[in-house]
Amino acid sequence: MPRKSTRLTFAVLATGAGVFSMLQSLVAPALPTVQHALHTSQSTATWVMTAYLLSASVFTPILGRVGDLIGKKRTLVAVLLAVLAGCLVAALAPNIGVLIIARVVQGIGGALFPLSFGIIRDEFTPAEVSGSISNLSAVIAAGGGVGIVAAGPIVSALDYRWLFWIPVGVVALTVLIAARYVPESPKRATGSVSWLGAGLLSAWLVALLLPLSQAGQWGWGSAKVLGLFATAVVLFAVWLLTEARSASPLIDLRVMRLPAVWTTNTAALLFGAGMYAIWSFLPGFVQTPASAGYGFGATVTESGLLMLPMLIAMFLSGVIGGRLEPRVGAKAQLTAGAALGAVACGFLTLWHDQQWQIGVVAGLFGLGIGLAFASMANLIVGSVPPEQTGAATGMNANIRTIGGSIGAALTSVLVTGRLQSSGLPYASGYTHAWALLALFCLTAAAAALLVPVRRASRVAGPVTERPAAAPVRVR
Repeated sequence: MPRKSTRLTFAVLATGAGVFSMLQSLVAPALPTVQHALHTSQSTATWVMTAYLLSASVFTPILGRVGDLIGKKRTLVAVLLAVLAGCLVAALAPNIGVLIIARVVQGIGGALFPLSFGIIRDEFTPAEVSGSISNLSAVIAAGGGVGIVAAGPIVSALDYRWLFWIPVGVVALTVLIAARYVPESPKRATGSVSWLGAGLLSAWLVALLLPLSQAGQWGWGSAKVLGLFATAVVLFAVWLLTEARSASPLIDLRVMRLPAVWTTNTAALLFGAGMYAIWSFLPGFVQTPASAGYGFGATVTESGLLMLPMLIAMFLSGVIGGRLEPRVGAKAQLTAGAALGAVACGFLTLWHDQQWQIGVVAGLFGLGIGLAFASMANLIVGSVPPEQTGAATGMNANIRTIGGSIGAALTSVLVTGRLQSSGLPYASGYTHAWALLALFCLTAAAAALLVPVRRASRVAGPVTERPAAAPVRVR
């Protein structure tokens, strides 16, 4: 394929990243069905989500760095094959243990995000990069929405195993096209993978995310939770020291300290806290029986349809954001996206008695997600050297996930801290949670205001190699 023919390359990247994003949320609404079908407990069934989260967090930055070193196309194909294998094993899983292992393998697909952004930067012309990254971010954001909306109909009409059989067919075709048509980038980072750094990164991420995801069952004051948090702090400090002294660090801390990078990552952490918590708890809110004093007693399918405005809004705002970025800048879009999230959560705190109000909130938050996803990716890609693209965007995705875990954990504490005699949460638990999420998003908007304005460079012609030590200048 001629190097300038980028449409098919983008289609491959969008399909792979979209499927992975969909797998993040597709299984959550079906967990009760999975629990019943595989004859397991609720606490064990939650590991279907936890294993996926931990795996993606570990592999995303590591394989992003591997792609920078050995070739992004080669790594992309390998990651797609892993996702294919994970989906196939999950579809055939005879018990919950095999399904959890399959979800760990699927989590390798988290690396599709940084690899895709890196391929776009390497292969597309400078004039195409920003819009393509925005469009891909819109697909990634919408993929999570598709999972929430589609899970109910798929399980009702077919079976929960089709949540994995459908991706098997899509990913298999994507692998074949990627291997044949996606060009291998000539841009490579120097050095090697710091396996000590990779091991320490994996260790502190697991030590942090595991108690966040399981604290509701283990107890926030339990020895396991407190011990893992302490371990995460120690391992994080050792990792920082190791990376700072390494001749070939997994994550170049000098790049992470760039003003445009650390401010964007701070906004990603805070906005991720609001976004993932809304995704996780808003469907449960609308599924609550009206006898609890709130909620609508919606089915899984009906609650998914109430989230449909979010899916449509996030895709449209992501695509439109790519067209607006040259005019208004990624900083303004990130600020606006986080502010829309704050407005949506504030609205939800005060008004949640009618289904149309839920639809308005979903649409507003969707607009914010689309703008924020596109702008964060563009800010990171435009602020780091080409050979650091995979690692830097991988860490940004990871930081957003960490924020999501924190937001979901705190929301769970507020929602489930006090229960009615029926076992259902009180309405006040949800309203306090929505107020907290509004504060998270508002703080994310404040962090976005600190992002330095990047001097745009939009000239036609092929992408040129920048000096390895110098990122795009910011002011």
